[in-house]
Amino acid sequence: MLVKTEFGQAFRKLRLLRGMTQEDFSLVSSRTYISLLERGLKNPTVDKVAQIANPLALHPLTILAIAYTEDADFERALLLLDKVRKELEMLPSKNN
Repeated sequence: MLVKTEFGQAFRKLRLLRGMTQEDFSLVSSRTYISLLERGLKNPTVDKVAQIANPLALHPLTILAIAYTEDADFERALLLLDKVRKELEMLPSKNN
């Protein structure tokens, strides 16, 4: 899996589901950058992921979870997030 390609697919899918155009992200990035991102030709920074999540009204981890699945599959993203939750639960807490 090429994460930058999968990220672009996930972002595009979410953008279209929200009924948004690439131009709707003009306060975040240029349309050219968004296009390159969606085609997997750019690799976003953590800051950029947070910036593009904002207009989508999504948490950045939502986009990343979907990006770490094949074909931007929402059900697989839920399974992945469940795995992450279990891993977090195994980490020592501050109170211990």
